[in-house]
Amino acid sequence: MRADGLLGDDVRVRLAGTADKLQVTFDVLKWNFVLALIITYLLMAALFESFFYPLVIMFSVPLAMAGGFLGLWLVSQLLTYQPLDVLTMLGFIILVGTVVNNAILIVHQSLNFMRDQAMEAREALREAVRTRVRPIFMSVGTSTFGMLPLVLFPGAGSELYRGLGSVVIGGLVVSTLFTLLLVPALFSLLLSLRTLLTGRAAKGVEEG
Repeated sequence: MRADGLLGDDVRVRLAGTADKLQVTFDVLKWNFVLALIITYLLMAALFESFFYPLVIMFSVPLAMAGGFLGLWLVSQLLTYQPLDVLTMLGFIILVGTVVNNAILIVHQSLNFMRDQAMEAREALREAVRTRVRPIFMSVGTSTFGMLPLVLFPGAGSELYRGLGSVVIGGLVVSTLFTLLLVPALFSLLLSLRTLLTGRAAKGVEEG
Protein backbone atom coordinates (compact mmCIF):
# COMPACT_ATOMS: atom_id res chain seq x y z
CA MET A 1 0.00 0.00 0.00
CA ARG A 2 2.89 2.37 0.70
CA ALA A 3 4.45 1.52 -2.70
CA ASP A 4 1.15 2.28 -4.43
CA GLY A 5 0.92 5.61 -2.68
CA LEU A 6 -2.09 4.65 -0.55
CA LEU A 7 -0.16 5.22 2.68
CA GLY A 8 1.84 8.35 3.42
CA ASP A 9 5.08 8.61 5.33
CA ASP A 10 3.18 9.83 8.39
CA VAL A 11 1.42 6.44 8.74
CA ARG A 12 3.04 3.57 10.63
CA VAL A 13 1.92 -0.06 10.40
CA ARG A 14 2.53 -2.76 13.02
CA LEU A 15 1.18 -6.23 13.67
CA ALA A 16 -1.06 -6.74 16.68
CA GLY A 17 -3.59 -9.17 18.06
CA THR A 18 -3.67 -12.63 16.46
CA ALA A 19 -1.04 -11.79 13.85
CA ASP A 20 1.39 -10.66 16.55
CA LYS A 21 0.77 -13.82 18.59
CA LEU A 22 1.43 -15.94 15.48
CA GLN A 23 4.82 -14.28 15.05
CA VAL A 24 5.67 -14.89 18.71
CA THR A 25 4.61 -18.53 18.36
CA PHE A 26 6.74 -18.91 15.25
CA ASP A 27 9.80 -17.56 17.09
CA VAL A 28 9.23 -20.02 19.94
CA LEU A 29 8.73 -23.00 17.61
CA LYS A 30 11.87 -22.07 15.69
CA TRP A 31 14.02 -22.54 18.79
CA ASN A 32 12.03 -25.63 19.80
CA PHE A 33 12.97 -27.14 16.44
CA VAL A 34 16.65 -26.47 17.07
CA LEU A 35 16.31 -27.94 20.57
CA ALA A 36 14.65 -31.05 19.14
CA LEU A 37 17.58 -31.52 16.76
CA ILE A 38 20.11 -31.21 19.59
CA ILE A 39 18.24 -33.59 21.90
CA THR A 40 17.81 -36.16 19.13
CA TYR A 41 21.51 -36.03 18.26
CA LEU A 42 22.58 -36.39 21.91
CA LEU A 43 20.23 -39.32 22.47
CA MET A 44 21.65 -41.13 19.46
CA ALA A 45 25.19 -40.31 20.57
CA ALA A 46 24.41 -41.98 23.90
CA LEU A 47 22.84 -44.98 22.11
CA PHE A 48 25.79 -45.56 19.79
CA GLU A 49 28.41 -44.36 22.31
CA SER A 50 29.80 -42.18 19.53
CA PHE A 51 29.42 -38.69 18.10
CA PHE A 52 30.32 -40.03 14.67
CA TYR A 53 27.47 -42.38 13.73
CA PRO A 54 24.59 -39.98 14.61
CA LEU A 55 25.89 -37.58 11.96
CA VAL A 56 24.83 -40.07 9.29
CA ILE A 57 21.41 -40.50 10.85
CA MET A 58 20.78 -36.76 11.16
CA PHE A 59 21.30 -36.49 7.41
CA SER A 60 17.74 -37.80 7.00
CA VAL A 61 16.27 -34.73 8.74
CA PRO A 62 16.85 -32.22 5.87
CA LEU A 63 15.33 -34.76 3.49
CA ALA A 64 12.27 -34.94 5.72
CA MET A 65 11.99 -31.15 5.80
CA ALA A 66 12.01 -31.06 2.00
CA GLY A 67 9.36 -33.78 1.93
CA GLY A 68 7.25 -31.86 4.43
CA PHE A 69 7.22 -28.74 2.25
CA LEU A 70 6.50 -30.91 -0.79
CA GLY A 71 3.52 -32.51 0.95
CA LEU A 72 2.21 -29.09 1.99
CA TRP A 73 2.57 -27.82 -1.58
CA LEU A 74 0.77 -30.84 -3.04
CA VAL A 75 -2.16 -30.38 -0.66
CA SER A 76 -2.42 -26.71 -1.64
CA GLN A 77 -2.28 -27.61 -5.33
CA LEU A 78 -4.53 -30.68 -5.41
CA LEU A 79 -7.00 -30.25 -2.52
CA THR A 80 -7.29 -26.80 -1.02
CA TYR A 81 -5.08 -23.93 0.07
CA GLN A 82 -3.21 -24.84 3.23
CA PRO A 83 -1.25 -22.09 5.04
CA LEU A 84 1.86 -22.62 7.13
CA ASP A 85 0.08 -22.22 10.46
CA VAL A 86 1.11 -23.17 14.00
CA LEU A 87 -0.07 -26.80 13.82
CA THR A 88 1.71 -27.22 10.49
CA MET A 89 4.91 -25.97 12.09
CA LEU A 90 4.49 -28.59 14.80
CA GLY A 91 4.55 -31.21 12.06
CA PHE A 92 8.17 -30.34 11.28
CA ILE A 93 9.12 -30.78 14.94
CA ILE A 94 7.36 -34.17 14.98
CA LEU A 95 9.32 -35.20 11.88
CA VAL A 96 12.64 -34.76 13.70
CA GLY A 97 11.80 -37.59 16.08
CA THR A 98 10.20 -39.92 13.54
CA VAL A 99 12.25 -39.88 10.35
CA VAL A 100 15.50 -40.79 12.12
CA ASN A 101 14.08 -44.20 13.05
CA ASN A 102 14.67 -45.67 9.60
CA ALA A 103 18.28 -44.50 9.47
CA ILE A 104 18.83 -45.82 13.00
CA LEU A 105 17.69 -49.28 11.91
CA ILE A 106 20.16 -49.35 9.02
CA VAL A 107 23.14 -47.94 10.91
CA HIS A 108 22.58 -50.02 14.04
CA GLN A 109 22.10 -53.25 12.11
CA SER A 110 25.21 -52.55 10.03
CA LEU A 111 27.27 -52.07 13.19
CA ASN A 112 25.87 -55.30 14.63
CA PHE A 113 26.89 -57.22 11.52
CA MET A 114 30.38 -55.72 11.62
CA ARG A 115 30.77 -56.51 15.31
CA ASP A 116 29.05 -59.89 15.71
CA GLN A 117 29.71 -61.46 12.31
CA ALA A 118 32.95 -59.65 11.39
CA MET A 119 31.48 -58.46 8.10
CA GLU A 120 33.25 -55.91 5.91
CA ALA A 121 31.56 -52.49 6.01
CA ARG A 122 29.96 -52.55 2.55
CA GLU A 123 28.75 -56.12 2.94
CA ALA A 124 27.28 -55.25 6.33
CA LEU A 125 25.48 -52.26 4.84
CA ARG A 126 23.99 -54.32 2.00
CA GLU A 127 22.79 -56.97 4.42
CA ALA A 128 21.41 -54.37 6.84
CA VAL A 129 19.35 -52.70 4.09
CA ARG A 130 18.11 -56.09 2.87
CA THR A 131 16.99 -57.22 6.32
CA ARG A 132 15.56 -53.88 7.47
CA VAL A 133 13.75 -52.72 4.34
CA ARG A 134 10.60 -54.69 5.23
CA PRO A 135 10.12 -53.31 8.77
CA ILE A 136 10.94 -49.83 7.46
CA PHE A 137 8.21 -50.02 4.82
CA MET A 138 5.79 -51.54 7.34
CA SER A 139 6.27 -48.74 9.87
CA VAL A 140 6.15 -45.99 7.26
CA GLY A 141 3.11 -47.56 5.58
CA THR A 142 1.10 -47.80 8.80
CA SER A 143 2.02 -44.22 9.78
CA THR A 144 1.20 -42.86 6.33
CA PHE A 145 -2.15 -44.60 5.89
CA GLY A 146 -3.05 -43.84 9.51
CA MET A 147 -2.63 -40.10 8.89
CA LEU A 148 -4.20 -39.96 5.44
CA PRO A 149 -7.70 -39.28 6.89
CA LEU A 150 -6.31 -36.07 8.42
CA VAL A 151 -5.45 -34.87 4.90
CA LEU A 152 -8.17 -36.33 2.68
CA PHE A 153 -11.37 -36.42 4.73
CA PRO A 154 -13.42 -33.19 4.74
CA GLY A 155 -15.51 -32.02 7.63
CA ALA A 156 -15.74 -29.47 10.38
CA GLY A 157 -12.31 -28.69 11.77
CA SER A 158 -10.45 -30.75 9.17
CA GLU A 159 -8.45 -27.70 8.08
CA LEU A 160 -6.85 -27.56 11.52
CA TYR A 161 -4.93 -30.82 11.11
CA ARG A 162 -4.67 -31.07 7.32
CA GLY A 163 -1.39 -29.13 7.27
CA LEU A 164 0.15 -31.21 10.05
CA GLY A 165 -0.83 -34.44 8.34
CA SER A 166 0.48 -33.36 4.96
CA VAL A 167 3.84 -32.32 6.43
CA VAL A 168 4.33 -35.57 8.36
CA ILE A 169 3.21 -37.80 5.47
CA GLY A 170 5.35 -35.96 2.91
CA GLY A 171 8.36 -35.98 5.21
CA LEU A 172 8.04 -39.68 6.02
CA VAL A 173 7.64 -40.79 2.40
CA VAL A 174 10.43 -38.66 0.93
CA SER A 175 12.90 -39.32 3.75
CA THR A 176 12.24 -43.07 3.57
CA LEU A 177 12.94 -43.29 -0.15
CA PHE A 178 16.10 -41.25 0.12
CA THR A 179 17.22 -42.90 3.36
CA LEU A 180 17.39 -46.31 1.70
CA LEU A 181 19.64 -44.86 -1.01
CA LEU A 182 21.68 -42.05 0.51
CA VAL A 183 22.20 -43.10 4.13
CA PRO A 184 24.03 -46.37 3.25
CA ALA A 185 26.15 -44.52 0.70
CA LEU A 186 26.98 -41.72 3.13
CA PHE A 187 27.68 -44.20 5.93
CA SER A 188 30.05 -46.17 3.70
CA LEU A 189 31.79 -42.96 2.66
CA LEU A 190 32.26 -41.78 6.25
CA LEU A 191 33.50 -45.21 7.35
CA SER A 192 36.09 -45.13 4.58
CA LEU A 193 37.09 -41.61 5.57
CA ARG A 194 37.39 -42.63 9.20
CA THR A 195 39.56 -45.60 8.25
CA LEU A 196 41.76 -43.31 6.19
CA LEU A 197 42.16 -40.82 9.03
CA THR A 198 42.51 -43.19 11.98
CA GLY A 199 44.01 -46.23 10.27
CA ARG A 200 41.45 -48.64 11.70
CA ALA A 201 38.10 -49.88 10.47
CA ALA A 202 34.93 -49.73 12.51
CA LYS A 203 33.98 -52.98 14.21
CA GLY A 204 30.76 -52.00 15.91
CA VAL A 205 29.24 -49.86 18.59
CA GLU A 206 32.00 -50.39 21.11
CA GLU A 207 34.56 -48.69 18.90
CA GLY A 208 32.46 -45.54 18.38
